[in-house]
Amino acid sequence: MTETFTVHQGQIKTTLIQTKTFPRPESLLFIDTDFRTLKLKADDSSGREHILTVKLKTKHPTEAPECAADVPVPLAFHWTPQTTLTQLHGQFLQLLQSLTEFWDVLDEIDLKTWVLEPEKPSRSDAMRRIAIGNNASIKVEVDPKHPKMLPECCLLGAEHVVTPLRDKLNANMHLWNPECSVLSNLCDALEIQFPSRPHTKKLFQHVVKKPHNSQSEQPDSARLYCPESLSVECGICYSFRLESRIPDQVCNDPRCGQPFHQDCLYQWLRALPSTRQSFNIVFGECPYCSKCFLKLLQFLITSVWETRLS
Repeated sequence: MTETFTVHQGQIKTTLIQTKTFPRPESLLFIDTDFRTLKLKADDSSGREHILTVKLKTKHPTEAPECAADVPVPLAFHWTPQTTLTQLHGQFLQLLQSLTEFWDVLDEIDLKTWVLEPEKPSRSDAMRRIAIGNNASIKVEVDPKHPKMLPECCLLGAEHVVTPLRDKLNANMHLWNPECSVLSNLCDALEIQFPSRPHTKKLFQHVVKKPHNSQSEQPDSARLYCPESLSVECGICYSFRLESRIPDQVCNDPRCGQPFHQDCLYQWLRALPSTRQSFNIVFGECPYCSKCFLKLLQFLITSVWETRLS
């Protein structure tokens, strides 16, 4: 077995050398001693570095190699026995250029807003959960093929906070301008300015934008929020992150507003004798204030505070 494997190694090495399929030296980050695994680097037009891992099969070049990269779309390279690694690298570059605008959109969101999830986004992540304030946030799912179009949106938070935002988004989505950035369009549609990730414990202003040419005072919905209010721990498990998930269920009573992990809240409600269930909806009291009734869909499908916009 070892002898056969050594022969295959030699065949792969000989094939690579004879056919001159090696990419340019500046593109080659790594190659193992077996000449089977290579890592090629490439930059998109915005200067971001990306890595393509190529694993050559035993019957190379007859068999297409296995390729992996941190991108939001499946890798579908054209391969024939005559295809060289240089040509494969060129196909990877073309893919990166097609995704440049997608990454530009997400980089702006990461830079200018407080992204709650994912905690450490990768280049393949198309979703961002962005803090709004008052324990409210919005999930956006950017389409890699159409990054400037209106993304799939999901508002999370207490009903009295989410409802006005949902109404504004529904009323303003027809004004969406693909020529402008996604972040700018979201600000205009929701009529807010997203808070950036705070670096101090000072209060900051959550500004609701005024209509153009309006001289009226700022509405009551413009409030002061403490940065820590956007990362309040769960009222049941007393932690912020639970297996990478953060609290996304909020008591609907404005006097309470305590957030909970969806899993924690579901398990808590199931254990209470006073909890009622109607079909797939669970009804129960808030574990924190014991006054406001909560509703949670069974099997953790969704909740009554989650607003999906299609």
